[in-house]
Amino acid sequence: MINTRQYNNITLALVGALILLLPAYLLIKTYSVSSSATTSEEPHFVGRETCIECHLPEYNDWVGSHHDRAMDIANDTTVLANFNNVTIKGNGMTHRAFMKDGKFMVNTDGEDGTMQDFEVKYVFGFTPLQQFLVEFDGGRLQTLPLTWNTLDSVWYHMVDSVYSDQDMHHDNWLHWTNQAQNWNSMCADCHSTNLQKNYDHINDTYNTTWSEIDVSCEACHGPSSNHLKWAALPEYARDEYENYGLPVKTSGINNEQYVDNCARCHSRRSSLSDFDYSTQNIHNHIIPNLPDVPTWHLDGQILDEDYVYASFTQSKMYTKYREVQCNDCHNVHSGKLLFDDDYNALCLQCHTADIYDTPDHHFHKMEGMPGEAVISESGVKFDVGSGALCINCHMHGQYYMGVDYRRDHSFRIPRPDLSIKYDVPNACNQCHADKSNQWSENYITQWYGENRTFHFAQAFDDARNGKEESLGRLKGIIDDELYPHNIRSLSIQYMGNYFQDTLKHEVETYLGNLYPDIRLAAVRAIQLTSEDDLNLLYPMLRDDTKAIRTEAARIISTAGLEQLPAKHKKAYDIAIKEYEEILIYNADFPIGKYNLANYYYNQGNYGDAESFYLKALQQDEELHFIKLNMAYLYNKIQKNDKAELLFRDYLKHEPEDAQAMYSFGLLLSELKKYDESLTFLVRSYQLNPHRPRVAHNIAMMYDFNANKAEAERYLKLEIKNFDSYNSNAELLRYYLSNSMNSKARQLALKMKQAYPDMQELDQVLERLK
Repeated sequence: MINTRQYNNITLALVGALILLLPAYLLIKTYSVSSSATTSEEPHFVGRETCIECHLPEYNDWVGSHHDRAMDIANDTTVLANFNNVTIKGNGMTHRAFMKDGKFMVNTDGEDGTMQDFEVKYVFGFTPLQQFLVEFDGGRLQTLPLTWNTLDSVWYHMVDSVYSDQDMHHDNWLHWTNQAQNWNSMCADCHSTNLQKNYDHINDTYNTTWSEIDVSCEACHGPSSNHLKWAALPEYARDEYENYGLPVKTSGINNEQYVDNCARCHSRRSSLSDFDYSTQNIHNHIIPNLPDVPTWHLDGQILDEDYVYASFTQSKMYTKYREVQCNDCHNVHSGKLLFDDDYNALCLQCHTADIYDTPDHHFHKMEGMPGEAVISESGVKFDVGSGALCINCHMHGQYYMGVDYRRDHSFRIPRPDLSIKYDVPNACNQCHADKSNQWSENYITQWYGENRTFHFAQAFDDARNGKEESLGRLKGIIDDELYPHNIRSLSIQYMGNYFQDTLKHEVETYLGNLYPDIRLAAVRAIQLTSEDDLNLLYPMLRDDTKAIRTEAARIISTAGLEQLPAKHKKAYDIAIKEYEEILIYNADFPIGKYNLANYYYNQGNYGDAESFYLKALQQDEELHFIKLNMAYLYNKIQKNDKAELLFRDYLKHEPEDAQAMYSFGLLLSELKKYDESLTFLVRSYQLNPHRPRVAHNIAMMYDFNANKAEAERYLKLEIKNFDSYNSNAELLRYYLSNSMNSKARQLALKMKQAYPDMQELDQVLERLK
């Protein structure tokens, strides 16, 4: 039992403790309130120097890496090439690299095709090649074609290595002074930190900025000012900060999230804006391209430059096992492979050596055994023992940019059988270039038997050839979550292109998919043919992913609706404004200007549409389809003399475009050039004889010219192509208007049998008695 004295002592002690603890409690509370306020502040970039104190090992790995040396100011330390007054042969010309007043200079063909001197302001990359940037008016930086091969220490001309099959004159869009070689739009966002393109689409100028010239810490981790505040707090006060105050999570995430962090640069893609560090959804700032022909091979293997993402996300390691990610093989700070480039050791982290690192698996000689080297189709020499390396069978590669050998990251099994069927490459024949695909297939059959697993390329090829049996396979791929997202998305695209009627029954399910890339593919696959299609798209205007809601708005804008349903108008107005911002962001490209012009055309803003069509064509004279769109525009605003000239110019370059030829024939009819109109309409029908409306217009033209036999023949061809009540009724009206009563009666009787409920046929037959 506690007496009064003891009770008072205990009470005093507790009160004292409370008094002592109260300031600490208030202090913690104050810190919590203060830190809570700071976490809501917009983070800003603070530079690599702020990282060194706490992250010295990572910083030391990064120094000298490809990211560190992605771009730099040209000086004696950064320039690797020989500028000691050397001549360089390339693209049919003689160029020169030299020094002048301490500046690095080149003499090469300029914007007008004449040889001029240019100062090199920046270097770009360092191995296996280094490129050089030149400043132009309007804030542009352009990439010289004169390139330094750092492996062999020689100059080479990019045109001879990459574009040797093209006439690379100064007006060509691929010429180094034009947009295809423009740093601001083609290169900058992946070679510098916090890149803001700042393109002015009205004046066609740039005010591009960066916070650091190369790919520094914050390029991947995001602006780190709040992280510095987190680091400065005592440990007990840090809980208010999520992810250590960094906007981008790089740990405690799954492999999909991890790989997506790299996708913004390591993917072939279209951009929606400057990089948005505040979102973990890559479809809010980029749209990775799907691995489809002609950029990829039919089976998804690399063809043009794809920058790894679309390949790696096809691999079983990424999709089936859902654990493997970039840093399982690469030191992400240095960019180097783990294990000092011991390639097989990378694979043996997961694959058992006793099974896979043996001749029973790879069927090749080991290093040191007798034999001869082979020369691959890319010109790479593979010595004896190279066949025992996992990467040479499962990650074959090819050269890009002349000297940059890059490997396919889809980690595929060699399939010579697919090479035989679809003319796609396989690793066996890429090494053994002197052998046939059948030679390789015979060995595969000898080792593994005749059975081959189904490959999505089979479904894609069948779909492209209109085979109905591919439909079930496409649906099976889409519904199978073990397939990569991009292949499932591509299957939706194939369904939309080749089996639109079937897609209509399935697309609502795809639009509700968890993954944004699949939802986006479904939106893009919808073709507007009825109100039902629009009703599918309206809810997508509210999607939480920018790429999806803006794509839905784009498609809806093409419908030419005078008025949207009231309940969807606000969402549409917001999404279409976002879409316009995307178009303006990309309007430095000729295709971007073309898309912006199409947007203005659909909005009824014909003046701006004309302006940007002209700017796009001025930027790339080879984009002849722009002339076709301009012709339709001029026809719309009754400038048919200009429309006629553009149709003629377009058809000179695209003489097989039956639809354009048909439209031109109708325009010539408007211009009362009837004989020439008939010539183009007939030619259009000959190119594509399965369009009933074309046959009908030809018939009317022959009727106008009093050629009754040809008019009747084409009306019958219209029925042959599309046997309907209306097509038959057109022929019946023709017979009646030309007093061909016997033929009219025979046709009316036949139509009455097919359409017994049509009362107007009774009236016709009564009249013909």
